[in-house]
Amino acid sequence: MAQQHLESDVSSDEAGHVLAGYLRAQATEFLRSLRQHGESGAAGDTAGAARSLRRAARRVSGTLHTFRPLLDADWSDTLRPELAWLSGTLAQEHAYADRLERLHEALRRLTTATTATTAPPPQRTEREPRTSASASPSASASASAPAPASARSKPPGPASRETLTVGAAKATALLDRQLTLARTRAHSTALQALGSSRFHAVADSVAVLASEVPLSGADIPLAKLAAQAESRLTEAVVALHDAAGRTPCRTTPYDADTDAPWHHVRLLLRLHRYAQEVTDGRPAADGTWQADAARALDAHRDAAEAAAAAAQAARTARIAPSTAYALGVLHADQRHQVEAARAAFTRAWQREAVGTP
Repeated sequence: MAQQHLESDVSSDEAGHVLAGYLRAQATEFLRSLRQHGESGAAGDTAGAARSLRRAARRVSGTLHTFRPLLDADWSDTLRPELAWLSGTLAQEHAYADRLERLHEALRRLTTATTATTAPPPQRTEREPRTSASASPSASASASAPAPASARSKPPGPASRETLTVGAAKATALLDRQLTLARTRAHSTALQALGSSRFHAVADSVAVLASEVPLSGADIPLAKLAAQAESRLTEAVVALHDAAGRTPCRTTPYDADTDAPWHHVRLLLRLHRYAQEVTDGRPAADGTWQADAARALDAHRDAAEAAAAAAQAARTARIAPSTAYALGVLHADQRHQVEAARAAFTRAWQREAVGTP
């Protein structure tokens, strides 16, 4: 029994040592990124530093969540939501910028494809109207992207294609106004947050964490807690399959209510990956199912939020019918991207389930 107790103590000490080392490293990265963010402020190029700051904050917060039994509970429960607040606040400005760029690119792609379907053959000098289904706005987005109900009620002719082209320019201007305004507000919020006493309290706590990690002394193996994080992920993915007839990539394209469970799986996958970083001592390499699944879920989130932005813009009062039409096509295109991301995640998950590299 004495030998068994000694082995238990060694296991507990080793787990605490590994966990503390990981948290100190992430806290040091947080402080380095914070210093870089302040130094690059004058040059106006803070995006990279902000990403590194958010990345470190997410890893510390996620690790505090997964390995909470090994840490001082009161300290962990106080710091974790503050790190989540900081990461979320700093992410908003860049999220709006990325969303606007994504929607602009999608509109350019859709109108370019539509123009290509109406362009005359090289040997002809006059444009000949086409009324085939291949010239429809939905087909220009992709083979399976749904078009708005008005576009699907009858085969779109040249007038519909012209409506999309004209409406896309107005939709671009509308999205630019709305998302630029949102980005500006998010930038102001981030600046206020970085100057607040709340942020300074978080930074002070992380500075202490860089040198001292308050462990609870509990005798729980790291692998057990990491396995629990993986189990929660598995249960959530199984629930996705069950909710969609065991084929989660085949939900109704326009049903945005199905996005929330996928966003939750994305969070659980992140916690699982961070737990593996702690136990393995390194991040998951590119090409692994975890990395591919994470990219798919990131793409899912980006497309879902872009679709929501298009839908929100379409609800603007007194917009021209051509603008509404273009926003509808854009919304359908982004919902199609949501479906493609779900299919990509499913493929990555199935690869993990059968144990293939």
